[in-house]
Amino acid sequence: MGHEHKHDHHHAHGHVHPKIEGKNLVISIVLNVLITLSQVVGGLLSGSLSLLSDALHNFSDVLSLIVSYIANVLSKKEASVGKTFGYKRAEIVAAFVNSATLIVVAVILIKESIERFIEPQTVESNLVIWLSLVGILANGFSVFLIKKDADSNMNMKSAYLHLLTDMMASVAVLIGGLLMKFFSLYWVDPTLTMAIALYLIYMGYALLIDSTKVLMLFTPNEISVNKIVEVIGKIEPIDNVHHVHIWQLTENQIHLEAHIDFTQDIALSKFDGILEEIQEELYHKFGINHVNIQPEFGRCDNKQIIVQD
Repeated sequence: MGHEHKHDHHHAHGHVHPKIEGKNLVISIVLNVLITLSQVVGGLLSGSLSLLSDALHNFSDVLSLIVSYIANVLSKKEASVGKTFGYKRAEIVAAFVNSATLIVVAVILIKESIERFIEPQTVESNLVIWLSLVGILANGFSVFLIKKDADSNMNMKSAYLHLLTDMMASVAVLIGGLLMKFFSLYWVDPTLTMAIALYLIYMGYALLIDSTKVLMLFTPNEISVNKIVEVIGKIEPIDNVHHVHIWQLTENQIHLEAHIDFTQDIALSKFDGILEEIQEELYHKFGINHVNIQPEFGRCDNKQIIVQD
C-alpha cells in the first residue's frame, strides 16, 4: 500500500523554483560566438596563446550555454506515461556536462602553457589588449544577464561559472597584453594561461561533485537518515522505520520512501492522518517534499534502515 504526497504550495528548503529566462541564454550564446570567432582570428594573427586559450574557453562557453538552453527547455516539458518524471533531470545532466568540460578545457590549457614555456614566442600585444577588452565587456554583460538565475539553479550556475571564469580570463589576458606591450614580458602569456586553467579546475570541481551526487541518487549532505528515523519513530503507533531511500530528483525536489511497521492493525483512515503528520515533520525539519510510505503490520521482512536491494 503506497501513499505519496506532494506539497504543491512549497518546495524543498522553502524555495519557490523560479522561472528561468531562456532568452538571456540565447543572447549570451550569440555574444560568445562572436567573441570566440574574433579571439581565434586575433590569437592566430598576434601569436598569443592566452588569447587562443581564452577563445577555446569561450568556445566551451558556447557549447555549455547551448546545453544549458536545451536542458532549460526540456525541463519544462510535461511528464508522460513513458517519462513519468518528465525531463526534470535535464538541468542536472547539463550541470554535470558543463562542469566536466570546464575541467577538460583546463587540462588542455595547462598542456599548451607548458609547451609555450618550453618554446617562448613573441606576441603582438596591441591586438591582445583590444580583443581582451571586447571579451571583458561581452562576458560581463552575459554574467549580468544570468546572475539571478544562477543563484537558484544548478544548470544556470554551471553556465554562469563558464561565463564568469571567461570574463576573469579576459581580464588576465588584458593584464598580460599590457605587460607584454610596455615591458616585453612574454613569459606572462603562458603564466596567465596556467593560472586561468587552475582556476577553471577549482571552480568546476565543486559543481561536478554536486551534480554527480544528485545523478547518483546520494542522500543530500544536509540530511541525516538516522535523525529522520528518530523523528518518525516518535509518532504513535509507529513501531519502526526501515528500508529508507532518500534522494534528490532536482534541486527543489527531495524524495523519501520508507517502510513503516505499526504496533497495531490500524484503519486506512487513521493511517492517512499519521501520514499527514509524517509529511509535515519531514518537510519542516528536513525540507523533504515528496514522501512515499509503505505501511506494514506483522510483516516478516528486513528491518534494517538501509537495505541492500
